[in-house]
Amino acid sequence: MKKQFGLTISFIFLCAFMASAQQTQVVDKVIAQVGSSIILKSEVDMQYAQYLSEGNPAEPNVKCFILERLLTNKLLSQQAAIDSISATDDEVDDNINNRLRYMTQRAGGQERLEQFLNRSLLQYKEEMRSDVKEQLIAQKMQQKITEKTDVTPAEVKRFFESIPKDSLPNYNTEVELGELVVYPTLTKEEKQPFYDRAESIRLGIKAGDDFGTMARLYSQDRGSAPSGGELGFMSRGDFVKEFSAVAFKLKPGEISQVFETQFGYHFLQVLERRGEQVRARHILISIKPNQASMDRAKAHIDSIYQKVIDKQVPFSTAASLYSDEDQQTKFNGGMMINMEGMTRSSFIPVDRLDAADFAAIDTLKEGGISKPFEFRDPQTEKAGYRFLYLKSRIPPHKASLEQDYPKIQTLAKEDKLDRTVSNWFERRRKSTFIRIDQEYASCNELKEWSNISSAKHAEGDDNKLNASN
Repeated sequence: MKKQFGLTISFIFLCAFMASAQQTQVVDKVIAQVGSSIILKSEVDMQYAQYLSEGNPAEPNVKCFILERLLTNKLLSQQAAIDSISATDDEVDDNINNRLRYMTQRAGGQERLEQFLNRSLLQYKEEMRSDVKEQLIAQKMQQKITEKTDVTPAEVKRFFESIPKDSLPNYNTEVELGELVVYPTLTKEEKQPFYDRAESIRLGIKAGDDFGTMARLYSQDRGSAPSGGELGFMSRGDFVKEFSAVAFKLKPGEISQVFETQFGYHFLQVLERRGEQVRARHILISIKPNQASMDRAKAHIDSIYQKVIDKQVPFSTAASLYSDEDQQTKFNGGMMINMEGMTRSSFIPVDRLDAADFAAIDTLKEGGISKPFEFRDPQTEKAGYRFLYLKSRIPPHKASLEQDYPKIQTLAKEDKLDRTVSNWFERRRKSTFIRIDQEYASCNELKEWSNISSAKHAEGDDNKLNASN
């Protein structure tokens, strides 16, 4: 269906969290050269070691993929320099901070991560900068290469017709679903203990407790707690409005009062301002519903459900009027969207539904409404109630242009993007001096990059390069 060409951005970032420390002032073997840029053996070895540290099985051939990615980045970044494409310090900082938050969470905390890295996060962050910057520049360059690539309906049709009939994909049952969600609302008195908890921690910090330690111990934001509550540099639009209003009002070093958002009670400290961005850390105390608030929510959704069942109000109108799912489905008549792939679709494969949703709609006919049931939002972990509307169901089938146009369009565009990038690299490799060490002669992934056998004739040049390092 797609050409196997590992040069898309998803491949470039396949091992995004395996970025290695830049090796300096170490006598090292040059294993590849792209134009005026060299790649050291230690760079590949370090990334392979980190690949193993992720629990992956030992597979020497992975080094071939790592070297291909490094070659790809070098070629893209060199062209980016010609085209005046660069990455700002803010972009590099944001990318590194996101990576470190993920790595810290995976490691089980900052201290454990620093033990694994055998260095502080601050030191590791500086060592990552050049690699991350090169990756970001390579990403931007590839985006420029493909920015005007699109597919017309005629191209989609030709792509579909080019697929052998016995190779057409089979699609599982798909459904169009709507949802109406009601979350429990707590009274001021019911929320008071959560506010008091946040205020107690805040006062402790004001009295001398370490903010980062308290965040790791008590913050219920699982994404930032392992990093001491740090969120990295963020713009106004990256926060919910209540958080932005507080964050952009404070001066660096100031700690806010406790305030409420849809996620619970927070307080924050601004660490640094940089133009229209702030670097902040926060502590979140989530507001947990009690049984009384859940009972009220259940009674509320039952009354809405009865209005829909009795046809007093259409489902789409009820969702727009009463659903608490503000950002996702409320303003779409309650209809859920399949966000996978490049083309948004209203059809969702049933094997992508969680068990509760599948059970709710399994026996429904088209146009049917499930009974309200308790659920927990997978993103926010908020508990509430919802009922589902089954608009349509498509049984398992072999791909057809009529039923599956959005999916075929996505495949056609991915194929065209791959061909566009492949053609660019083919031209660029022919016009760029590239040499790869004989050690990697067995790598099928690198056959297109250079005539590896000629590397033997350049060993003298390699030795000079090695000595210069």
